[in-house]
Amino acid sequence: MQKVAKQNGTATKENATVKKEVQKKLTDEAIGKTVALEKTVVAKKPAINLDDRIQKFEKLRGLATQRERLTQTLNELTKFNYNQDDSSSFYLRDSRNLEFKTTNTNLIKLVTSHLQSTLEQRKSEIEEQIVQFEL
Repeated sequence: MQKVAKQNGTATKENATVKKEVQKKLTDEAIGKTVALEKTVVAKKPAINLDDRIQKFEKLRGLATQRERLTQTLNELTKFNYNQDDSSSFYLRDSRNLEFKTTNTNLIKLVTSHLQSTLEQRKSEIEEQIVQFEL
């Protein structure tokens, strides 16, 4: 502790105010004022619901599965586009077994290119959802 001499010759302590602040803080802690403040901070933390967290995890897993299937479909479509020859055929069949068939290569290329762009767009949307996903 430093002592400073006044002009009249008496010495005083510089940190008397610091000592009073420490005493006040210790008194407040003993009374319980600080403990009450800490309890309110702890009470503000949100409780984690395990069922909600598991459900979110399942949603994320579903998004990952969709992305994987889209990637496989895009790979198969790309192989088809590059290995296509003049004898290719395109079939559409509905639930009543009505069928549409074409061998027109221009139409086949048009349909496959549109399908590929649509799948790539959907894949990028799913990837964005995965990146922004919060557990």
